[in-house]
Amino acid sequence: MAQIKEHTVLVLQGGGALGAYQAGAYAALSATGQEPDWVAGISIGAINAALICGNAPGNRVAALRNFWGRVSARLPAPIWDTGPLGRMLYGEAAAAAVMATGVPGFFKPRYATAFLPDTPNAAISVYDTSPLRDTLLECVDFDYLNTQGPRLSVGAVDVETANFVYFDSAKTQITPEHIMASGALPPGFAPVEIDGRSYWDGGLVSNTPLQFVMDNLGRDPALIFQMDLFSARDAVPATLADVAQRQKDIQYSSRTRLTTDRYRQLHSIRMAANRLAAQLPKDLRDNPDLRALQATGPACPITLVELIHRKQGFEGSAKDYEFSRLSMTQHWDAGEQDVQRTLSHQDWHSRVAGQDGLQLFDLGAPTPSKGDRK
Repeated sequence: MAQIKEHTVLVLQGGGALGAYQAGAYAALSATGQEPDWVAGISIGAINAALICGNAPGNRVAALRNFWGRVSARLPAPIWDTGPLGRMLYGEAAAAAVMATGVPGFFKPRYATAFLPDTPNAAISVYDTSPLRDTLLECVDFDYLNTQGPRLSVGAVDVETANFVYFDSAKTQITPEHIMASGALPPGFAPVEIDGRSYWDGGLVSNTPLQFVMDNLGRDPALIFQMDLFSARDAVPATLADVAQRQKDIQYSSRTRLTTDRYRQLHSIRMAANRLAAQLPKDLRDNPDLRALQATGPACPITLVELIHRKQGFEGSAKDYEFSRLSMTQHWDAGEQDVQRTLSHQDWHSRVAGQDGLQLFDLGAPTPSKGDRK
């Protein structure tokens, strides 16, 4: 029996410093020979997507390591074992340093004079992201991206209309500005102008491009790796610090499970319409309403793999802008480990590729020890 070829898609959520998780997850997938045909991203997911699509397969992990090593260079790991409390305090101090000094190769604070009253061309953002443009030009081969690389789609929001738009290499010549627009989160970052329109971070409307991907799949079986940086599910907060972190998780998780449930329902409608059509006389099968029902949802079989960055003990509400080398390494490692657990899981090995409908796998979470189970 011939092996079914699946169209592989990476869906990368936004989440700032947590994006190192996606880089580690991609590195683990690449090590197994799993390379994408299409990558869609929002915010930091758009940057990771550009690094993947804008380099040949053999250079992609190196490009990701270069970027993540650069943006965490100013905040190396402490040389001593701090313990749980010290580790948490170190992370908070690292995030405070980012707010004060910026991130190398990414953004830098504007001069205070830019915010004085009646200043000509007053700044509308706290930070200047021109260093990111230089980094993208160095780390991403945009000629390769637009001519040979996997399809790339990045989401942004039109500042004036609030319309959500996607810049797609299948239709648009992608430039550094398209990537920067997807990650221009206010008030930290200024909107990016493209063809006379100003754009902010796509995460203001939706922090995941999953729906865009699902709405634009072809007929070939699709294998989607959804890499979320905020977990939609967690316990009720126990402290005020937990409240701030949980609020951010809910705001930016983008309810991925809601989207998958919706597409399961749409597929059920399509299948019911097809069964009904098979029972109708031929002269009734061309009814426009029936055809519309038969066109509901994606036409292809879908396997959706959820890879979710789950809260680590040292993280606080500033986790998405805590760019220390230590945290970057831990997020990267977590992404690698979740992929390894998923691809070695019995449920994954027993799946049927190309099976009709939507198959959902969430296998990356570590198995809790006996004492951790509730």
